[in-house]
Amino acid sequence: MSILIPIIAVTVIGLLCGVMLTVADKFMSVPEDETFVKIRACLPGANCGACGYAGCDGYAHALAGNSSVKTNLCVPGADAAAAQIAAVLGVEAEDVVEKAAYVGCAGCEGYKDEYQGIQTCAAANLLFGGNRACSFGCLGYGDCAKACQRNAICIEGGKAHIQSNLCVGCGLCAKACPNHLIRVVPDTIKTIVRCSNTDKGALTRKACSHGCIGCKKCEKECPAGAIAVVNNCAVIDHEKCTSCGHCVEICTTGCLTAVDLTNATKCAG
Repeated sequence: MSILIPIIAVTVIGLLCGVMLTVADKFMSVPEDETFVKIRACLPGANCGACGYAGCDGYAHALAGNSSVKTNLCVPGADAAAAQIAAVLGVEAEDVVEKAAYVGCAGCEGYKDEYQGIQTCAAANLLFGGNRACSFGCLGYGDCAKACQRNAICIEGGKAHIQSNLCVGCGLCAKACPNHLIRVVPDTIKTIVRCSNTDKGALTRKACSHGCIGCKKCEKECPAGAIAVVNNCAVIDHEKCTSCGHCVEICTTGCLTAVDLTNATKCAG
């Protein structure tokens, strides 16, 4: 009996708890919004935040509860997701501005010291900006590649490369880069700056032969006035850029580069 009584007591308590949980689940549960469920099924589940909301659930809740939220904010889902969401909400489908990422670095050619710590960009960056000769450049340990859900990034020659035909523009790689080298832009742009070094030209030249030296030749000769040298590095206003390619032709270091981010089979950056 000394053994049976505790067993019976535990069994009774378990049954009572089960009954209480069942009753609570039935009478205290909050019904799930069917519109939210349908919209959530349309989204890819990348949870990248490119839409401006806290993941796919956040965007789906916003769409279900607010008719003013645009249906074309999911960049990874592209036009297909936008069309499905519009069908659920009974509104006209809006076109998604497809985006792609590129690396704003041509690749540093030298090292200032040997790094033997944790093999991540975030860790290496904490040690005086990394071990590359250019402290603004790609650290090459692949934090961006690990963050990419599409396997669109590879590390070759100590530098990240993005395969544009696999990139969906989610921006997870950009968030993972401690040097903020990766930029997510509309895939229609045709010219990029493969440099992020803001040192003066002489210092940049010592670290990398392809870095922007701030000579302002592109700024002076751009027929559309789309280029400005800011903090010793060229910046392109893509809304003004006509993709004429003149800046690429006259760039003395080759940091201004023509690209095709729409259906590229080569790496962008």
